[in-house]
Amino acid sequence: MIVFFFAGWPVAKVALVAGALLLITRRVRPEAIYREIDWSLVPHILAAAAHFHLERGAVLSTCAVVLSNVVSNVPAVLVFKPVMAHLGAPRHAWLTLAMSSTLAGNLTVLGSVANLIVLERARQEVNISFWEYVKAGVPVTVLTVAIGVALLG
Repeated sequence: MIVFFFAGWPVAKVALVAGALLLITRRVRPEAIYREIDWSLVPHILAAAAHFHLERGAVLSTCAVVLSNVVSNVPAVLVFKPVMAHLGAPRHAWLTLAMSSTLAGNLTVLGSVANLIVLERARQEVNISFWEYVKAGVPVTVLTVAIGVALLG
């Protein structure tokens, strides 16, 4: 894959083909990977959740929006997974996380892979900078997440 990147092949096509090959071959079972995870971090994550009061919808949503724009929304949800069952109302917490991590993708270009794909496709016609995107993304995200938090109560 790296050879094709440096050879100048389109990044999206190389990533798609490499990902497809990994899915088809499946030489390593997911269970083998899970056994290698350092689960001792989970108590630290739970302590941080209690400290920041993630059981509050606005706090959970804010953390999800920030983390989603640092590591993208899917990995952010995976980070929150061990915490969710320990919050006061897990069903409500999952709904809040689903709402906020989805809407978080609108904040910056990095918030969602879909944003990167759109901007890459649009580049032939128009160049949209990170900061131009943020000018629209921040108000849209703040407003929609606030509405979501209010509706979920």
